[in-house]
Amino acid sequence: MISGAVAVWTAVPKAQRRMILLLIAAIGAANIDQPYPELAPLQHGPTVLLAIAAPWLLRRWPLSNGSAGCVLLFLLLHTLGGRYIYSYVPYDVWARAISGHDISGTFGLARNGYDRLVHFAFGALLTAPFAEMARRYGGMRMGWSLTFAFTAVGFVGALYEIFEWLLTVMAAGQTADWYNGQQGDMWDPQKDMAAAQIGSTLALIWLAATRQWRTEAISAGGNHPEE
Repeated sequence: MISGAVAVWTAVPKAQRRMILLLIAAIGAANIDQPYPELAPLQHGPTVLLAIAAPWLLRRWPLSNGSAGCVLLFLLLHTLGGRYIYSYVPYDVWARAISGHDISGTFGLARNGYDRLVHFAFGALLTAPFAEMARRYGGMRMGWSLTFAFTAVGFVGALYEIFEWLLTVMAAGQTADWYNGQQGDMWDPQKDMAAAQIGSTLALIWLAATRQWRTEAISAGGNHPEE
């Protein structure tokens, strides 16, 4: 069993093995002196499972290093948000320490906007992996693969909002409110999904004009160079 796991691990490109290790390290760091320990399993549990399964997934369905890097960046943003249950990411404190000005005051934000940023990043960063999978494993042409990616962002985003709603219905009191993270905004789910679609739209414009992505997306699965 151990030898099989080692074989799977070594079959993954070196650059992507480093990405997996970086993600695991980030999850560990995010849980040092965890300020919301009761919610940490909900926030970080799925990411831990994904990090563990990643070598098998990447061996079965290889991705280019660029697409894998997009997934990693999104998960790192999520891991940071998960540490502070999103609603309390202290970006204003960090901004004041660096520049003397806070982000909320500069842009007139009435609520913590980190969750909106991550929803935008979901669309902006995962459109390329979705499109690459559609081209490589679905045999779609470029236009259809981009259409699929845009639709997939919306579909997955809607499923997440439904899951979040069901979880908060089943959870109790403050735990439900913390996880849901609406911060008093009744239109929060709709705005989150809109942010993701805006991010996806910008990614589509970039991908449509990028020849390198076209080449990587149709390259043979598993033929990644060791980088």
